[in-house]
Amino acid sequence: MLLHVIARGKIARSPEADLVARYEKRLTWPVKLTELPETGGRIPDAQLPFKTVLLDERGKNLSSAELASTMGKWRDDGMREARFVLGAADGHSKGERAEADLLLAFGKATWPHLMARAMLMEQLYRATTILAGHPYHRA
Repeated sequence: MLLHVIARGKIARSPEADLVARYEKRLTWPVKLTELPETGGRIPDAQLPFKTVLLDERGKNLSSAELASTMGKWRDDGMREARFVLGAADGHSKGERAEADLLLAFGKATWPHLMARAMLMEQLYRATTILAGHPYHRA
């Protein structure tokens, strides 16, 4: 299953960009990173069937094991792509939230966009290692 991270804004050269690149290299699942301008831009067509996850402060606060379980179910159900979407500074529209398969939050705190992107990449890596039985995640 392709893990497709779609983010508004450019990450440029930064410590967060280094973290994103580190986890991108470590992931054994296929991964695609798409950056869009703050407004506009076209999200690439999805591989069908697919699921959409929006990172949203109103979302569910899943443990790493719960996220891994969800991703594993999607993979086993034949999903070809899981899209993880980070919105612009104002977040996602009501319509986007209603259409998403999952709203995901990283706790109640508000995180800077670049840190949220790095945290997402780490959680995707962690979830795939949990599903593989790798010792990276020590629960």
